[in-house]
Amino acid sequence: MDGFINRFARFVLPLCCFLAAGGAAAQSADLIISNATIYGLDEADSIVVDDGKIVFIGKGEAVRTYRTPDTVWLDVEQAFVMPGFIDNHNHVFEAASAAGGNCELSLDAGLMEQIPYLAYCRQQTQSDGWLMGYGFSLDAILTTGQAHTPLEVLDSIFPKRPVVLMEQTSHSMWVNSAALALAGIDKQSPNPQGGVILKDEKTGELNGILLDNAGDIVMELAWNQLEEKFEQSYLGLLAGLDAAAAHGITTIGDGRLYWKRGWFEVWQQAEQNGDLTARVSLRPWIYPQEPMSAQLAFLKGIQSSDPQRLLRVDQVKMYSDGIIINGTAKTLAPYLNTYLPTYPNGLHYIPPQAMADWLGALRHIGYGAHIHAIGDAAVHASLNAIDSVRRQGSRHPYTLTHVELVAPSDLPRFSQLSVTADFQVGSDYVAAHDHQWAEYFLGLKRAKALMNVNALFKTGANVTLSSDWNVHSINPLVGIANSLIMDATGLPDIYAAIDAYTINAAKSLGLEALTGSIAVGKSADLVILSDDITLMPIAQVPETSVLMTLLQGEIVFDATR
Repeated sequence: MDGFINRFARFVLPLCCFLAAGGAAAQSADLIISNATIYGLDEADSIVVDDGKIVFIGKGEAVRTYRTPDTVWLDVEQAFVMPGFIDNHNHVFEAASAAGGNCELSLDAGLMEQIPYLAYCRQQTQSDGWLMGYGFSLDAILTTGQAHTPLEVLDSIFPKRPVVLMEQTSHSMWVNSAALALAGIDKQSPNPQGGVILKDEKTGELNGILLDNAGDIVMELAWNQLEEKFEQSYLGLLAGLDAAAAHGITTIGDGRLYWKRGWFEVWQQAEQNGDLTARVSLRPWIYPQEPMSAQLAFLKGIQSSDPQRLLRVDQVKMYSDGIIINGTAKTLAPYLNTYLPTYPNGLHYIPPQAMADWLGALRHIGYGAHIHAIGDAAVHASLNAIDSVRRQGSRHPYTLTHVELVAPSDLPRFSQLSVTADFQVGSDYVAAHDHQWAEYFLGLKRAKALMNVNALFKTGANVTLSSDWNVHSINPLVGIANSLIMDATGLPDIYAAIDAYTINAAKSLGLEALTGSIAVGKSADLVILSDDITLMPIAQVPETSVLMTLLQGEIVFDATR
């Protein structure tokens, strides 16, 4: 293996015998990968690539006949060749961008303990414009018995400059009075659809915390005031794509495209510049507070399912609900404890009937949907909306992502309605099935029912794994390993876990005919690993090295460079 790591070989090794498909095409190749251990193809050791596609898989003299003077012959010395990983839910644009936050807080610090971090941010960013940051934990700064509200603390450090700070999950924002004033929010303001403006329980005054869509609205206002917004965004996108390629990811399901922030134009430019190192399914955001007609007009104008493009725009991102720790995930039974006593079961970003209407309208302009649904009521309502559009004849792909709590009666409906269930398991607490944090909100029984991947897998549903980067590790090997150490709630074997990060994810994106497996006629989207992960102890899987990543037969990551 050291020999492969230290060089890019272009020589022929002795081969012998086997496996072809597709008959006698013109026998030429841009690239031949030889001396490989190929996932799922034990009787082959070589992959022949021409014009970005796999044209032959086999061994022996049949492989040699594809070689021309211009063919690159890559001997990988028994390295493990797999389909490129498909990360079905990755915020690649946001996660690596400095544009979204130039002030980093402490995830564990309480309200008063955040003051040194805030003071440091003030010293480091001398400006009158918006300050954007991230990293606090909602439960840590909203503990009871504090002398000051989050608004008062932030105002004491930033009395004039508008500030918006994103909680690590992105589902709440901490803002100061200057930001509230620019957003036109006061204590008389109604809650926007899909969001809540929190107030002090005793005084009724604003406390500086905006949940879900209430915070999204302010963050969008801040983002659109950034200096050098496009340049910062572009550099962040390239950094995110680099990270994805280094982890063997060749296809990305975009976590959400806030198109009113200019993000679509950034992606377009990257495509035009030839800077894309992954195939990307962009998912434009459905704004819950905005009229449908104007959004549909924009979406119709950018829709594309062209298989020749690396950018596809044929799914939207919708939120059915929020998250459990905010009390905004929509649940069938009330929360035991919540920040939102007037919403004892959480809230819908998009109400059930409106979601059905959206899916019906979107189907006519070529869109499926990737739907955030965490609480069991949100899952139920989302399945109902998909059921409605399926009855209208829609054959578009639909995915529910996160699916943390699912009512038993809804489990078989995923398979019945051809709905993908997308899970993120790339954190230690998920692998250990440790959801004690949820007991305060949901009680022991519901907390133990969270994140049951196996329950859906056993129904025959299409199950995918994804990172939600940077909420969880971007490394697909971490997610694969974690799904296998979850005991009764995880996936049954390494093959099911690999499928969840490859061909199953391709199906979720409507790309299974193009990518997701190693087969003649498919795009040469490949990852080359140092070792065969199907043969090693599960605990060692995340330590496996990515040696090379190829998209359409082109090297987009090489560990030797």
